[in-house]
Amino acid sequence: MRTRPPASGRWIEGWDPENEEFWERTGKKIARRNLLMSILSEHVGFSVWSMWSVLVLFMSPEIGFGFDAGEKFLLVVTPTLVGAVLRLPYSHAVTRFGGRDWTVFSSALLLVPASLAFVFVQRPGTPLWVFLLIGATAGVGGANFASSMTNITTFYPQRQQGWALGLNAGGGNLGVAVVQLLGLLVIATAGDTHPSYVAGVYLPLIVLVSVLAALRMDNVDAVRAEPGALREAAGSRHTWWISLLYVGTFGSFIGYGFAFGLVLQTEFGSTPLEAASFTFAGPLLGSLARPVGGRLADRWGGARVTLWTFAGLAAGTVVLLVASRAGSFGLFVGGFTALFLFSGVGNGSTYKMIPAVFAREAEGAITSGADARAAFDRARRVSGAVIGIAGAVGALGGVAINLAFRGAYQGPSGSGEAAFFAFLAFYALCAAVLLTVYRRTPRARRGAPSPALPRTSHVG
Repeated sequence: MRTRPPASGRWIEGWDPENEEFWERTGKKIARRNLLMSILSEHVGFSVWSMWSVLVLFMSPEIGFGFDAGEKFLLVVTPTLVGAVLRLPYSHAVTRFGGRDWTVFSSALLLVPASLAFVFVQRPGTPLWVFLLIGATAGVGGANFASSMTNITTFYPQRQQGWALGLNAGGGNLGVAVVQLLGLLVIATAGDTHPSYVAGVYLPLIVLVSVLAALRMDNVDAVRAEPGALREAAGSRHTWWISLLYVGTFGSFIGYGFAFGLVLQTEFGSTPLEAASFTFAGPLLGSLARPVGGRLADRWGGARVTLWTFAGLAAGTVVLLVASRAGSFGLFVGGFTALFLFSGVGNGSTYKMIPAVFAREAEGAITSGADARAAFDRARRVSGAVIGIAGAVGALGGVAINLAFRGAYQGPSGSGEAAFFAFLAFYALCAAVLLTVYRRTPRARRGAPSPALPRTSHVG
């Protein structure tokens, strides 16, 4: 193993975590250091990505921003959309520039949306289109997930990738809850007329994370794109079925995370303090539930647990319909919290399906006479590409949810019922896909993962 000169960044050559001697002697320590830095970077990225879900709670005529509900929903849609679109190029960028170098760059880039938000929320009368452009720049925070996950995969042996990716993704998702807790803290201590405080807190944090990444992370020669993997993955029908399911799980998590506070304000006329008091709990539970979904999928099978997840999402949506008609704030918050919990479980179980599906394809190919090593190498290669595609497509579900809420609350009824019925229909579609396409999925056998595939992949 050799390290290139610092002038070109810290590069480690000959990285081989599958070599147990190398892993125990050297690799484990380096991998843990890079994982910690990656979690910090992704956490701040998710916080900046979801910052507008908090800032819109402050935007009122009292501070010079008289935007209606539809315009505010548009403000939270914009970063969601840009973050989803940028995920694929970000996952490729780390294979070209190296994990350390790209993490430093992508972390420092967060200064742009945070600084712009800090400045312009202090300028009463700023037009909507300016905030839409600023919100679009915040999308880079959501894209950080893709490069971070691609990078960390290379540092860990296959038998530990599920654990490492679970920590990385969960730490990132917690950024949604943390920025909302910060909004609550600002409102409770300084009032609801200082949105700049929320953005201001992240400016030194972004600088700190960028510096730490530069000092403590590494580039490894193993982080390189596998030729044709993305094209091969795009040609598989499972890629698109699983992406559809991930729209329902991760799309629900991020979409509800962005919309929850604004829905409470619109549906019940909640004050910023009242809304912020409840918005953090759901994303927090959903983030903590991600590894639980993976564990359950290990025991019962990804398709089965994901089917239970959609049943839970449907039940939670029915609760929202009942609460909306009854005007019950407590029941409404309870229903939304259930949606976060089930979507978090579904994030882990849906991605557990990816290696399982392609491992079964490899087993079928081997039965037909194909070389075992080549078949499982293909399964691993395609699984990695599917993770990137599904992550990007799934994030678009957050866009759809916020657009549905925007259309519903701008409608003649002025309630979210139309959106809730649309969500119910989509969850039913996902359940139908699971029953018809994956109903023969065998129950997972504990302790018997494919030798060439990671045990779990709690990502998104």
